[in-house]
Amino acid sequence: MAIDTSGVKLEDRPFDQVRQEAIDQLIMNYSHGVISAEAFERRLDVASDATSVQQLIDVVADLSLHPDKQYRQQRDQSFTPRYQAGNDTRNEKIICVLSSNRQNGQWLVPAEMRVVNVVGSVVLDFSEAVFQHQNIVIRVNNWIGSLTILVPEQVNVVSNMFNIIGSTDNGAPSIGDRQAPQIVVEGYSILGSLDVKLKKTMKEKFTAFADQCRAMFGLNKS
Repeated sequence: MAIDTSGVKLEDRPFDQVRQEAIDQLIMNYSHGVISAEAFERRLDVASDATSVQQLIDVVADLSLHPDKQYRQQRDQSFTPRYQAGNDTRNEKIICVLSSNRQNGQWLVPAEMRVVNVVGSVVLDFSEAVFQHQNIVIRVNNWIGSLTILVPEQVNVVSNMFNIIGSTDNGAPSIGDRQAPQIVVEGYSILGSLDVKLKKTMKEKFTAFADQCRAMFGLNKS
């Protein structure tokens, strides 16, 4: 099995680290056609919901292929936020009045953003964004509008909003990977809404990555 049993015993290691090793082995074997799509999805559910090390050991016990260097490089490219060297300290302003604005794709994230939204709809999608800074501030003035922020799992989001008959729902990590970018959203919302959501759940990302790995080896989803 791919779970490393050398060194510190499994029970004393960070549980999420052991879970990641089990998921890596599932993806590796699925991408090489060792197990079917149905078996992969079933075992991925078990690994994702596991509460004990023994469950993780059992879910990969009969799998022989171990993640190799190529797999790890591909995983790092897929799951690490995009960074670009630079010292761009510009501020960017988005003004949306009785209209809609969507920022997505591989856009360069500034150190600070200002969003003025009046009876409009604004979507900021950070799932493919390119980061130059670890700390990003979004200052919000939201009047009877909706602001949606979509982030990947690795990006941390902290909300410091003041709501007047409004709502804020932050469904993204706030104390995740401390080396990952952190977005702080602050300001006020009057009769408006702010929703912070994960673009994809980790299970969805693992499944998409597994299908991507299969395609690399010329295998279709089965």
